Amino acid sequence: MSAGFERLEDVVLDDLFPDVDLALRRGRHVGREDGLMYGFLNDAHDHLEPFYRRFGAELVHKSDGYFYLLPSSGGLGRGHLSAGEMLVGQAMALLYLDPDSLLHGGVVSRELVLQRLESLVGQEDLVRVLHPRLRKVDERVAAETVRTRFGRALRALADLGFVDLVGDDGLRLRPALMRFAEPVRSAGDPAQALALLVARGELELAAAEDAAVEEPEEDGEA
Repeated sequence: MSAGFERLEDVVLDDLFPDVDLALRRGRHVGREDGLMYGFLNDAHDHLEPFYRRFGAELVHKSDGYFYLLPSSGGLGRGHLSAGEMLVGQAMALLYLDPDSLLHGGVVSRELVLQRLESLVGQEDLVRVLHPRLRKVDERVAAETVRTRFGRALRALADLGFVDLVGDDGLRLRPALMRFAEPVRSAGDPAQALALLVARGELELAAAEDAAVEEPEEDGEA
């Protein structure tokens, strides 16, 4: 029995239910950082598990401190992250695993994430992942393309609750980023194992492939 609700009807009639329900259906990860929404899910969890199961989805609660919906059928639809979003998410997961990030409250700069990406995959490969339709790559176009597509990926990942955008340059890393590291969490050194995956271009991590986000349309080719 849920601590705060006796019946499913009480859950659905709560003022928070519409916002929480829409967030989950859109693929958002609701974490401790979300305050009342996270508390609501904790209290309503026992009722909402069978509720969402009827729609062909599992309400997952991870010990890292976040909830999300995992579709098991086509009832709620199933989206996929783009390769660029996957790559940016993996880079931020690496920084989340870095003890130095804790010294700054889990807030890092966008420039630091870009530097980590370029050091792992190289600028040319980074451009091709972020903009696969780009045929010609020169230094000016590469720099502009990377920053534009990187910003777009960050906004998509923020909408899904993987990161919070802080000011003009800050990123607050959220525990949901650990979904990107799920395949290597049992490794002796998860950070090193994830770094190898990124460097090898192994982007299709099952941990994040079901996030409900529509892949944006590509811009015209340059």
